[in-house]
Amino acid sequence: MQNEELKSRITELLPAATYDESGEWLNINVEPSDWPAFASQLRTDASLSFDYMFCLTCIDWKTHLTMVYHLSSTAFRHNIVIKSKLDRNKPEIRTVCTLWKTAELHEREVYEMFGVHFTDHPDLRLLILPEGWEGKNPMRKDYEDPINMIKL
Repeated sequence: MQNEELKSRITELLPAATYDESGEWLNINVEPSDWPAFASQLRTDASLSFDYMFCLTCIDWKTHLTMVYHLSSTAFRHNIVIKSKLDRNKPEIRTVCTLWKTAELHEREVYEMFGVHFTDHPDLRLLILPEGWEGKNPMRKDYEDPINMIKL
């Protein structure tokens, strides 16, 4: 499917979605509350078949956080980017690791580095950093490192 066809089909599934078509891939903005059901539809809808999540990350904009998911269909060879704006003070979104197994470790990394809580995640704990780093979130722009004097 081309971007216009994807946009049409996705609008049928989630009329509240908004789009950014400035890049090569279709960028879709969704509310965190819409994400669980929409993610399931993207994975299971036979005409879309987004069966591969090849990237999951977070962006800190200082005013809010944005979750970013890159999805691909190995059957149809189309790609999309899903973005969801989160409250900076209480960033929370439902896990998708039951749909895409690759999300499990990516979500742990985002939890550790940005402080995003993934509800219903089976093993949400630090992945890379040692004990004692819980809640410090070193990839956030307000993080200060008193030893190395790093301030973003």
